[in-house]
Amino acid sequence: MAQSDYEKWERKYAERPELLSPRPPSALLVRHAGSGVGRRALDVACGTGRNALWLADNGWRVDTADISPTALEILRSEAQRKGLETIRTLCVDLDRFTPERSYDLIVMTNYLDRTLLPRLIAALTPGGIAVVETYMKHPANEKTGNPDYLLDPGELPGYFGTGFEILEYGEYPNENWEIHRMYKAGIAARRFPAVL
Repeated sequence: MAQSDYEKWERKYAERPELLSPRPPSALLVRHAGSGVGRRALDVACGTGRNALWLADNGWRVDTADISPTALEILRSEAQRKGLETIRTLCVDLDRFTPERSYDLIVMTNYLDRTLLPRLIAALTPGGIAVVETYMKHPANEKTGNPDYLLDPGELPGYFGTGFEILEYGEYPNENWEIHRMYKAGIAARRFPAVL
């Protein structure tokens, strides 16, 4: 990401204010957030914080990372309104982002950077959970977009090979509240050794 990506997202939020509306957390995240150990999470490409807010409301300490100051300000305001003091926001260029600590849970939704995924996976604690859910190539998609930012069918599990237990993987239509009908691939994976 660079200045052009920063400008793109700030412009997108200015032109499409509905993108800043409150949204429910990822159902995949909700199903698997309790499957690991510890309570420190990282929400990558967090936007206005639909996942981070849910995590903080459920007892997690959450670091968030996004390039948009506009989205992060909305997240901070909503966290303050709800009295959630365990969210830390980081305005970062995700192209260069490497987590500064280890996390028990890392979530990244509606965003794809294939070079970032290995850096995120490396930051998981033993027994930690990764939840990744984003758009994929599919003939039923209403919007084609840049294929560099769309997963191939079956691609996502390949990032979680030796040392991981796949808790859930699926390819499915996106949520009804999203603007365009698109297919997504989603995975929840736990790093071994899991503490039982």
